[in-house]
Amino acid sequence: MQDVQEFAEDYFAAAIDPDRERYFALFDDDIVVHDDGRSHRGLTAVRRWRTEVPPVRYNFREVSGTATACKAVAEVSGNFAGSPVTLRFNFERDAQGRITLLDIAP
Repeated sequence: MQDVQEFAEDYFAAAIDPDRERYFALFDDDIVVHDDGRSHRGLTAVRRWRTEVPPVRYNFREVSGTATACKAVAEVSGNFAGSPVTLRFNFERDAQGRITLLDIAP
């Protein structure tokens, strides 16, 4: 399994990659994402959620934790109210390294 630095770098690179499948491949089928006061359960719901996210840029700042539970901080900017904003990304990953829980919060 990747170390947390490499994982976070890959996550933010995949999040802006035009090949959206690269991003979705990071998630377990039973993924749960909490973002902007809403919860999205399962890969199908996460795909729908992601289509609502405007194009953004990430300025990845730091990551801490373990291979199975880590936290990353990034400045997110784009064409949305309040841009740029610093967000915290809390990840839980399974033994294969797939994300099982993602919580995004200010």
